[in-house]
This record gives sequence, structure tokens and C-alpha cells, in this order.
Amino acid sequence: MNRAISFDTLAYAKKLIAAGFTERQAEVQAEALSEIIDKHIATNQDIRGLEVKLKEMEDRLKYELTVRLGAMIAASIAITVSLTLLSD
Repeated sequence: MNRAISFDTLAYAKKLIAAGFTERQAEVQAEALSEIIDKHIATNQDIRGLEVKLKEMEDRLKYELTVRLGAMIAASIAITVSLTLLSD
């Protein structure tokens, strides 16, 4: 996977070993953390993609609401005209 976040597993493992972890424990911990970063951390590209989708959704909703409001106004005018003509 092309990672946008740089994580130095070797340096991390060395720090764990210096803190008292065994070499195997440090390796497993570094690998696990690297997998978590790869799979679950949003990159700038991920966020930009979501921003584009949200903007498209916002534009679509504005259009739909404008159409609905226009239809309600037209219906209100039609009802008002009809009632006015019937009352005469």
C-alpha cells in the first residue's frame, strides 16, 4: 500500500526494546501499529475525496429543495387563484 503517513517500524521497535520489550514483542508491536496506521488513519487524499462528495451532495440537495419550494409556491398560487375564481 502506498502510505501517505510515514511510520518507521525499525525505530519504533528499537525504542520498545530499549524500554524493556523483547525483540519479538517489539517487532510484533511495530507490525501491528503499522497495520493500524495503514488501514485506519485517513490521509489528506481520503479527506479531500470526502469533501468533494459532500460538496456534490450539498449542491444536489440545494437543487432539490429549490425545485420543491418552487412547486409549493406554484401550487399555492394555483390554489389561491382557484379559490378567488370560485368565490366570485
